[in-house]
Amino acid sequence: MPPRKRYAGMTKSNKELKPSADSASPDIDKSPELSDQKHKDKEAEFVALCKSLHVTDLVCEHAWALWKTVQESMDAVNESQKKLWGACLFVTVTDTDAGCFTLTQVLKAINMNFKQFLDLVRQLDVNMDTISTKVNAALTRLEKKFDVMLALYQRFEKTCKNIFALTPNGKERETMRTCWTMFLLAKGRALQMEDDLVISFQLLLCTLELFIKRCCPDLLQPLYGSSISRVRSPVTRTSRRSQCKAKSRPAEPEVDVQLLETLCKENECNVEEVKNVYQTSFLAFLDSLDLSRAPDFPQVTDVNQQYEEHYLKSREIDGRLFFDGDETVLASTAETIQVEQTPTKNQQDEEEVPIPPQTPIRAAMTSIQLLRGELPSSGDQPSTKLTTYFRNCTVDPTQAVQKRLEMLGQLFSQKFGEAVGPRCVAYGRQRFALGVRLYYKVMEAMLKSEEKRLSVQNFSKLLNDATFHTSLLACALEVVMATYEESSFKNGRYSNGGSDHAGTDVCFPWILNVFNLAAFDFFKVIESFIKAEPTLSKDIIKHLETCENLIMERIAWRKDSPLFELLRQEQEHESGAAEQVETPASFSQPLQHNHTAADLYLSPVRPGQRILPLESPVTPPSQSTSQPAPQASCQPHTQVTSQAPRQAKSNSLSLFYKKLYRLAYTRLKTLCSYLLSSHPELEPIIWTLFQHTLQHEYDLMRDRHLDQLMMSAMYAICKVKSVDLRFKSIVSAYKNMANTNQETFKHVLITKDQYDSIIVFYNQVFMQKLKTNILQYASTRPPPLSPIPQMPCSPYKFPNSPLRVPGSNNVYISPMKSPRMSPGIMTPRSRMLVSIGESFGLANRFQRINQMVNSSKHAHKRTLDFDPAPKPLKRLRFDVDWQDEADGSKPGGDSTLIQKLTEMSSTRSRMQEQKIKEDTESRKE
Repeated sequence: MPPRKRYAGMTKSNKELKPSADSASPDIDKSPELSDQKHKDKEAEFVALCKSLHVTDLVCEHAWALWKTVQESMDAVNESQKKLWGACLFVTVTDTDAGCFTLTQVLKAINMNFKQFLDLVRQLDVNMDTISTKVNAALTRLEKKFDVMLALYQRFEKTCKNIFALTPNGKERETMRTCWTMFLLAKGRALQMEDDLVISFQLLLCTLELFIKRCCPDLLQPLYGSSISRVRSPVTRTSRRSQCKAKSRPAEPEVDVQLLETLCKENECNVEEVKNVYQTSFLAFLDSLDLSRAPDFPQVTDVNQQYEEHYLKSREIDGRLFFDGDETVLASTAETIQVEQTPTKNQQDEEEVPIPPQTPIRAAMTSIQLLRGELPSSGDQPSTKLTTYFRNCTVDPTQAVQKRLEMLGQLFSQKFGEAVGPRCVAYGRQRFALGVRLYYKVMEAMLKSEEKRLSVQNFSKLLNDATFHTSLLACALEVVMATYEESSFKNGRYSNGGSDHAGTDVCFPWILNVFNLAAFDFFKVIESFIKAEPTLSKDIIKHLETCENLIMERIAWRKDSPLFELLRQEQEHESGAAEQVETPASFSQPLQHNHTAADLYLSPVRPGQRILPLESPVTPPSQSTSQPAPQASCQPHTQVTSQAPRQAKSNSLSLFYKKLYRLAYTRLKTLCSYLLSSHPELEPIIWTLFQHTLQHEYDLMRDRHLDQLMMSAMYAICKVKSVDLRFKSIVSAYKNMANTNQETFKHVLITKDQYDSIIVFYNQVFMQKLKTNILQYASTRPPPLSPIPQMPCSPYKFPNSPLRVPGSNNVYISPMKSPRMSPGIMTPRSRMLVSIGESFGLANRFQRINQMVNSSKHAHKRTLDFDPAPKPLKRLRFDVDWQDEADGSKPGGDSTLIQKLTEMSSTRSRMQEQKIKEDTESRKE
C-alpha cells in the first residue's frame, strides 16, 4: 500500500483565512476589538494577549487552532505558554498578511529576545503542516535584516566615539540618537531591500557627514573638527540676478568633500561610491524632509514621528531599540565575541601591532577594495592584447560586443534599481562597470590559454557566440555582486535554494533572470572562469561552486531549460541518454578534464579532427567525449589518432552529467550515513536506482529538485528490502544536511501547477513511474549495480588557495596574493596567521598554536558541518493515526513514546558514529 499523508486541520483553516484590505493597514489602533463572547473556549491569558496586540477575531481563532496543533505535536513544552502563543500569533499573521502588530510589539508582549524568538518559531516546525514556506522565508529575511542592522549599529557606535567628544550634559548622546534615527528613516525610504549592507553603510556615512558639518565644534574630536573648517567659511555675496536664479532653481547643497573623504578613509570605504549615494539618494531624502538647505539639525520629534510611521508600516523591528540597548534586540555575548574576536600580536618582546576585528562591515569593505585593486586600469575598454584578438577574427566581434554591453548594462541597472530601490540605478551602473572590467580581464586570460593550447589566434567562432559573451559577463557580475553582498553574511544568499522569483533580491540566480540566460549555459563558463582568474578569493570560489551546485540540483531543470532539448537530441542519436552523456565505466574516473569554455560553448558542433603536437598533453578537440578526458589525455598519441572517428558528442552535456552524478552520490552517501549505517549493503542499491532515474527518467527532474528523487529512491529501496525506514525519519535527517531547505520536501511538483509534500510526490509520481524497476530489486535476480563515482576533492583548488598542512586538520598555509595584502587583512576571525619570513616571537607562541590544533573541542568544531548534538526527530504528519506510510500497519506492542525514543536514540547514535568516523578520516589525511 502506498504511503498516505495526514493533513492537519490547521492547514485547511489557514487556506480559508483570506487577508482583507483593512487587515493590511499599518494603523494598528483601527483594528476591531476582540469579542469576549466569541472566545469563551480559550484561556483568558491568551485572549488578553490577543487584545494587547490588537488582533482580529479571525486571527485569534486560527492562532488558537495552531496552538492546539502545536500542543498535540510537541513532546514537551519547554517554553512558557505565553511565548508559544506569541509565536503562534506571529505565524498566523505572517501566513495571512494580517497587519495586526509589529514584530517588536509581539517581542515586548512576551518579553523575548529576537534571536530566541526566531529559534522558538522554528521549533514549531515539528510536522509538515505547521510552518509554511512563506513563514520560513519571512524568518530568513527578518534574520538577515536584523544581522545587517546590528552590524551597522555596532559600527555606528565605534565611529561616533571617534567623532563626538564627551560632554558633561550628555549632549553628544542626544545628537547621536537623532543621527541614528535619521539614518534608519533614510535607509527605509531609499532602499526597498534594506538588508543591503554596503549601500546602507554608505548611507550611514552620508548621515554622519550631515550631522558633523552642522554640529557645534565643541562636540567634535580634533580630527573632524579640523575637517569642517572650510564649510564654516563666510558665504560670498551673490548678485540679485543670481539670487533670482537660485529661487527659481534651488542649488544642490554643497557636499563637504574633505569631510566625506575623512569618513571614508577612517572606515575603509570607497569615496566615489559614497559621493554617488550622497548625490542620488541622500539628497533626495533630505529634499523630502525639506532639510537640504536648513543650517540646523532636524527636529527630533519630526524625525521620530516619521520613522514611527515607517516602522509601523513595515511591521518589523524598531531599529531605535538598538540605541536604547533594549533586551529584545541585544546580541548574545557569544555572538558578540564571535564577531569581534581576532588574534592580536601582543608580546612583551615585540612591538604591539593590533589587528582590527573582522566585523561584517570590515570584511565587506576589504573584499571590495581587493576586487577593485585586482582589476585592470584600462577601465571599461578591452586591453590592447584583447583588441588584437578581436581583429584577428574572421568576423571582428568588437561592435557586437560593445552593442551587447550597452544593452545589457541598461537592463542590469534598471533591474538593480527595481530590486534595491528606485534611486539605486546609478549604483547598478557602478557595479556593472566593475563587472565589465572583470569580464574583459577573464576573457583575455581565457584566449591566451586557448592560444597556448591550440597554437591559433583566430577565435572568430567563439568570440562571435552571443551566449558565450553573455554567460561570461553574467559570471563576472555575479562575482562583483557576491563581493558586495556575500562578504558579510555567508548564509544570506541562498535562503530559498535559488529562488525563481526575479526582483525580490539580487542573490543568485537573479543575474540569470535579468539576462534571460539559461542556467545550463551559465554552468559552462564557471570552471573556466575560476581557472582564468587566479586572484579570486576562497569565499568567491566557494560561492561560484555553490552556484554550480544549485544549477545542477534544480535551476537547470526548469521546464524551459535547453538541457531537456539537448538530452532529447542526444537520445535520438544514441541508444540512450546515459551512454551519450556519461558512460557507466567513467564513473570511477577522476573528475578533472581538459575541456575549456571554448569546447563547451562550441559543443556539440566540432571542427575537423586536429592533430596536436606529440608534446601536447591535451585531448584533441575533435575526440569523442564518450571516453573520459583524463584517461584519453594520458594515452600515447598513437592510440588517440588510431581510433575510428565517431560522431561528435556534446562535451557540455557530458561534463554536466559527470558532475551531476558526483554531486548526487555525495549527497546520497551523507544521507545514508545518518540513516542506514547498519545496512551498508543498501547504499549501492539505492544509488543504482537513483542513477537509473537520472539516466533514463530524467523528465522526472523537470521543475523539481535533485534531492526529491534521492529521498524517494531511498524510501523505495528500503520498502522492497523490508527495512523499516519511514519518510519522517528521512526528512528529519535531511534537514540536518548542509545546504538544504524545507521547501524541498514541503513544496514538490505533482502535476502542472499543483504542489504537495514529498510523500505525495512519491505515491502519485515517482512510484507510478518506476514501480516495475523498483520491484526488480526484490527479486532473486536484481539489476546490476551502477559503478560508484570517484569522489575527488573540489576541482576548484589552486596553488593560491589555502592548503592544509599534512598531519593537521586545523593548520592551513597560503601564499600572499599581492604585497598590498597585509596579514591583518588576510587573517580570518578567530584564527592565527604566521607569515614566514617575519619575526614571530618566542617559542610559547608556537606552543599556543599547538594547543589550539590539539584541542579536541576545537578540532571537533572545525571538522563537523552540523551541530554536535543532532536534532531530535520530530513527529511529521506523513501518517494517519500512527499508521505506517507503506502498508498501513500500526505499531506493535511497544508504546508510541517508547518507539519514538528508540528511533531518536538510534538515529542520534548513527549520526554521532558517522561524525566520529569523518573526524578520524580527516585526521588521517
